[in-house]
Amino acid sequence: MRALVFDETLQFAERPYKALPGECLVRVILAGICNTDLEITAGYMGFTGVLGHEFIGVVVQGPDELLDKRVVGEINVACGECVLCRQGLERHCATRTVLGIAGRDGAMADALSLPAKNLHLVPETVTDVEATFVEPLAAACEILEQVHIDPSARICLIGDGKLAILIGRVLACIGAAVTVVGKHPEKMVKIPAIERIEAHRFKPDRSFDIVIEASGHPSGWQTALQAVRPRGTVVLKSTYAGGFEFNPAPLVIDEITVVGSRCGRFAPALRLLADGKVRVEDLVSAIYPFDQALEAFAAARSSQTIKVLVGVS
Repeated sequence: MRALVFDETLQFAERPYKALPGECLVRVILAGICNTDLEITAGYMGFTGVLGHEFIGVVVQGPDELLDKRVVGEINVACGECVLCRQGLERHCATRTVLGIAGRDGAMADALSLPAKNLHLVPETVTDVEATFVEPLAAACEILEQVHIDPSARICLIGDGKLAILIGRVLACIGAAVTVVGKHPEKMVKIPAIERIEAHRFKPDRSFDIVIEASGHPSGWQTALQAVRPRGTVVLKSTYAGGFEFNPAPLVIDEITVVGSRCGRFAPALRLLADGKVRVEDLVSAIYPFDQALEAFAAARSSQTIKVLVGVS
C-alpha cells in the first residue's frame, strides 16, 4: 500500500496492507497534519516511519460490530498489564506505542493498524472532515479534566494555531473568559475571547489565574511565567524539537503550579462535535489528494494556514 514515510526526509514508500496481530485494519479516508508531525520532521521524538495520528477511516478487518463502520482511533497503544494501565493511565504506559509518533506506523497511508479497543464509532451527524479533528479536540478537552476552571477566572491563552483555537472553543463551552495572545490576527479572531492581543504588544502583568501555553514555540514558556499570578497555574500544551534554558526558581518563589497536558479521551470530543457545540469546518485551509502529500506538508508549515488535510481514499 502507499505510505508517506519520514526517515530523515519525507518520502513515499510501500508498506504491507495488513493489520498487526490481534488488531484491526482501518482504511484511511482522511488524515490531518498536526504541528507534532511537523516537529517530528525536525527531529522531535526521533521517530521514523509512517507519519500521521489524526484520521477517520473505515474498518475493513476486525470485529463484526466495527466492520465497515467509520471510526477514529485513540493513538496510544498500551500493554494493558502494568501498574499504570491497571490504574486507567494507559496513555502513560511506559511501553506504549503511539500512532505515527513512537514505535507505530501512522495514518498517512492507505491503511493503519490499531486494537479494537482504541477505535470509536463516528456518529452519523459528524462529517469526515469534522472527525479528523477528534484527536486534537480531545487534547483540548483534556485540560478540563486536569484543571478545575472557574468561568470567572482570568485565563490567558498563548497561541493562535490549530490547537489553541480548539482550546478556546472548548473553554467557551463552559463560559470562560479568555484573553488570547498570538501573532496572527486573522487566526486569533477564530478564538472566542474577551480580548485579543498581538504578542509584540502584550505587556504581561502577572495577573492571570490560569495561563494555557499552546504556542508551539519555546518563547511561550517565558511569556506564560510573566503572565501567571503567584500561586496561579500554567498548563503546558506545546511540544517541539529542541529545548530551552530552564530556571525553576520563579516557580518556587511564586508557588506556581505547572500542569503538563497531552492526549485526551475521545468520547467528550465526539459528543461536542455531534451536538454541534464546537464547530471546526472553518479551520480547514486545504485538502490535498494523497499523491500531493508532500505539497500538503509544505502548505502546513505556512503561517497562513490553519489545518491541512490529506484525502487518502
